[in-house]
Amino acid sequence: MTWVAAVARLRARREPGVLVTVATVRGHAPRRAGAKLVVGRTETWGSIGGGNIEAVAIDRARELIGTPDPEPELMEFALNDKVTGPHGVQCCGGAVTALLEPLPVVPAVAVFGVGHVGLELARIMARHDLDLHLTDTRADMLTDERLDVLADAVAQIHVHHTPLLPEEVLAELAPGTHVLIMTHDHAEDAALCDAALRTSGLGSIGLIGSAAKWARFRKRLATEGGHDDATIDRIKTPIGITGITGKEPATIAVSVAADLLRTFEQDRH
Repeated sequence: MTWVAAVARLRARREPGVLVTVATVRGHAPRRAGAKLVVGRTETWGSIGGGNIEAVAIDRARELIGTPDPEPELMEFALNDKVTGPHGVQCCGGAVTALLEPLPVVPAVAVFGVGHVGLELARIMARHDLDLHLTDTRADMLTDERLDVLADAVAQIHVHHTPLLPEEVLAELAPGTHVLIMTHDHAEDAALCDAALRTSGLGSIGLIGSAAKWARFRKRLATEGGHDDATIDRIKTPIGITGITGKEPATIAVSVAADLLRTFEQDRH
């Protein structure tokens, strides 16, 4: 498996890893500059030359995997018989510098309702390195032509057309996914709120709407859904940054996106 495929596999599994690259070589060494090794929690792909170099790099990579918000770093190796590493001696005669680049698990966001606000929010969030799920019961909201504004996205976008039960998508989301509910139908919003509260492992849950809408929803979630106050309080409404009061879809989207980015920062620490 190529290192590119290995990185993609970790991304798809939503597992952290480290990309190790031979950055510089002086004299004789097992591999040339540019050789790569991908390290996961339990697996590795590729090689930077085997022996002590590779074993030490793997050890350090796995330490980085267990570190909150790790930074890239360089490791230097002298390859001579005077240097004994923790995994033995390599006496090729040269010196190697390796770059270790953490591959963190990126945030995940699920937007339910890709109307005016949902699409504006998707346009902003698509510029960030994350997994972005877009769900709508209306096929015309998810046409290629309408979503063409996301064609140059940095995010990995997953589109879900669910004509009947959009809440079924919740079970497909990775743990920690942040959910935003902003459909065109208040009944659909209510069903999604109830289902989100019953789905374990989600990140934040946000609901767009007025205070009157939330008062009705809160009563329904308690009486019909059987949720207690602490559970219902997991839902944040209104969503976005307090103090930004504009009603234009783009303004609301900027406010919601800024609040999400702040949440991502908090999750990293």
